[in-house]
Amino acid sequence: MDRIKSSFSIKNLENISGIKAHTIRIWEKRYNLLSPERTQTNIRRYSLDSLRKLLNITLLYNHGFKISKIAGYHESDIPQLVRNVALKSNSEEISINALKLSMVNFDTSLFDLTFKELIQKKDFEFIYMNVFAVLMRELGILWQTNAISPSHEHFITNLIKQKIHVQTEIVQFNRDYHPNNPCFVLFLPENEIHELSILFLNQLILSKGYRTIFLGQSVPSESLTTILSFSSNIHFVTFCTVEPNQNKMDDFILNFKKEILTISNSRLSMFGPRTLSINQDKLPANINVFEGLDEFKLRFLSPKVFA
Repeated sequence: MDRIKSSFSIKNLENISGIKAHTIRIWEKRYNLLSPERTQTNIRRYSLDSLRKLLNITLLYNHGFKISKIAGYHESDIPQLVRNVALKSNSEEISINALKLSMVNFDTSLFDLTFKELIQKKDFEFIYMNVFAVLMRELGILWQTNAISPSHEHFITNLIKQKIHVQTEIVQFNRDYHPNNPCFVLFLPENEIHELSILFLNQLILSKGYRTIFLGQSVPSESLTTILSFSSNIHFVTFCTVEPNQNKMDDFILNFKKEILTISNSRLSMFGPRTLSINQDKLPANINVFEGLDEFKLRFLSPKVFA
């Protein structure tokens, strides 16, 4: 059973907060900001409350507050000060730290308020690429090193998904699709369940004025032939995080080519970590691999392409 992590090493605190362990020790000694427990072998262990407090301190410190000034605040006044600072900041780093704080506290309200402040200043594509995506990369490392629990990761991931769904509905209701533009079909390969990136790609493509069909997780290639009854000119898009694995990637591409590409005028665009192993020189012209979004947007989402 998944349990919420409640005890942290000083290395965990360094990884989550970005404050060096040496600095944390100085703050403890000089300002009595944290009070770790010690094991029988004299190793520091920090509580969840200590982590929350350090994240609050870090947010203020990164926003220009002197550590001596922070130490002078009453502990009960710091959380509200942190919220005020986080919500008025233009720094993506400050926003990311606020979202980390909302994760540690399981604080949906702080997440929503931080997002509300961001969306008033930036478009959703900017927020996802510069805040959410950066946050998730950091959390992936933290999860692998046991600095946070799966509960934390699931909590924040599902809040991000909620925002993507809301933004997707907004663009669906406010876009007119040109009949000559291609339809994009978004899916994840069989046994692939990591859908955050493909959800965002769906929202992004819709926001550029194109129609999409979103199929979601774990879709066998042969089942995609049904889509061809809708149109023979489909732009399929997939994101490979853990599947297909390296031993199966060639088979996935060959099967997709056989089942879809040889019987239609369609194409496939691929993203994700698993695509790094693909020998792109051997790919057919209607399969493209992209490391990032810029080239994909330039080639396929620019209005001039269909002028």
